[in-house]
Amino acid sequence: MLIGASHKMYLSHAQTVRWMRDVADIVGGQRTPGVMTFAIPQFPSIPACVEIGAPAGVAVGAQDLSTDDVGALTGEVSGGVLAELGCRYVEVGHAERRRIFGETDEVVAAKVHAALRNGLIPILCVGEERRGDAAAAVDHCLGQIAAGLAAARAAGTGGEIVVAYEPVWAIGAAEPADAEHIRAVCGALRDASSAGGGAPVIYGGSAGPGLLTQIAGAVDGLFLGRFAHDPAAFRAILDEATAVAA
Repeated sequence: MLIGASHKMYLSHAQTVRWMRDVADIVGGQRTPGVMTFAIPQFPSIPACVEIGAPAGVAVGAQDLSTDDVGALTGEVSGGVLAELGCRYVEVGHAERRRIFGETDEVVAAKVHAALRNGLIPILCVGEERRGDAAAAVDHCLGQIAAGLAAARAAGTGGEIVVAYEPVWAIGAAEPADAEHIRAVCGALRDASSAGGGAPVIYGGSAGPGLLTQIAGAVDGLFLGRFAHDPAAFRAILDEATAVAA
């Protein structure tokens, strides 16, 4: 089980540090074989989170990275620097990056490649825009995965990836997608991933306490948002993951 949380741009640096300390205490106090955790703060908070999280076994990721490793790209952050700071994961292709910042399949593919060649694990976010049947969602997501891996495959660059299924219509909603839909889509993505060498598939999109128990047989973990900004909620979800792993 892989359990992680993205802070997006909700928490200040001081709030992030407090959250990370609380979560590190929780994780360090109940380490369970088969359960891994990660946190994805804003860029400036990464070094502090690595320092706090590493001793407890909480990995740290970044919310984005540049398509390039070096250059005159004001405001960008390279995968090499993220790796140097101690990042393990980097989020790529989130629906907000696509919608707000206009990231295309080609940009997402370039960022996946940048992550892999710098030794980072891209968390490749996929998901359909409108609510529909599971079969259509699977087809859409498989297309996004293939597009996202295209540049790395063309260059022969390998490495670990994580697939995060986040139906766009469920992001920020009051409730996640229903359990039956999640099981059907994530189960199919896991089957396809296994055929291609294997990559864990985690669910995001308004995920919170109580969901993992319903979908555990079809997913490899959860990618949490605002429902995990309370360390107590993160503890509850970690307890669920521990029970599932056992």
